[in-house]
Amino acid sequence: MRVIEVVAAVISDNERRILATQRGYGDMKDGWEFPGGKMESGESPEQALKREINEELAVTIHVGHKLGTVEWDYPTFHLTMHCYWCQVVEGELALLEHEAAQWLTSDNLWSVDWLPADREVVKLIKQ
Repeated sequence: MRVIEVVAAVISDNERRILATQRGYGDMKDGWEFPGGKMESGESPEQALKREINEELAVTIHVGHKLGTVEWDYPTFHLTMHCYWCQVVEGELALLEHEAAQWLTSDNLWSVDWLPADREVVKLIKQ
């Protein structure tokens, strides 16, 4: 089974809401996720997150501490997802690769249909 290693941004705002994004492409289209993506050769997780979020949402983020790493077996691959707390420091969110986005409070984090690995991230947030 192939292994895919990615980074994910748990972006929070000043009101302690968390950003959820809806995939606009691929096999998991329409599922909700934390934005991010694959690390390129030579990139640190923090560098990859800054690049990916700028490419996907057209904003600059500050990458804070690591929330945790989720390991998840999908039918065709194993996912290793490193998750970090982040904040937008510059720019206005633009959906360049996603269909939709929502700011969710702690009380309504389960109101969207998260992809399986991202459900594990929600559990980490709720702890």
